[in-house]
Amino acid sequence: MNTRKVVFLFYSTFLIGTTSGLLMGLFLDFNTHMQDLANGQFGGVFMLFIGAGIWTIISQMGFFAYLTIHRFGLGIFKSQQLWNRVQVVLIAFTLFDLVFFRHLLFATEGETFAGYMILPLFLLGYSLIVAYIKSKDTNFTAFIPTLFFMVVVTTIEWIPALRENEPTFLWTAIVPLLVANTWQILVLHRLHEQPNKPGAKKA
Repeated sequence: MNTRKVVFLFYSTFLIGTTSGLLMGLFLDFNTHMQDLANGQFGGVFMLFIGAGIWTIISQMGFFAYLTIHRFGLGIFKSQQLWNRVQVVLIAFTLFDLVFFRHLLFATEGETFAGYMILPLFLLGYSLIVAYIKSKDTNFTAFIPTLFFMVVVTTIEWIPALRENEPTFLWTAIVPLLVANTWQILVLHRLHEQPNKPGAKKA
């Protein structure tokens, strides 16, 4: 992948991720932001833009870290199948942590695990869809690595918001992270395609 494609990936991801985060922020407090705009006050919307941009940049850093980790894992385990099994264990461990530790830290007396399963289940369901699309566009061996990236790496990127456990903060963080990560993982193989082979599929 040449420099031009890297630049395209960076700027397109930043635009898509930041826009999605900005729209989510506006949606969550629509009346307040519309009133501010009507009064000529742009500070709130500007802060939404900055926040969404920061989360998008975090997702980009996580993506390139993931590419390194993936190659590193293949080198250590010497087998795609064994590395996939390790990733499945890490996915399960991450989802368990999202439920158990959030409940442990933030649950009030008598509060069950049910409410703390919503976000992990949403993340898993969304990630399964993205992994399926990726595997259809490339090949089935891409399913587990994509699922690992969408669940584990996204969760690591999401930690600052998870520590606060404030609903608005959680959603304004996860939306740009998921959108940016989805775009990056689904467009990557297309950037590797040769111009004279538009129908070629890459792993």
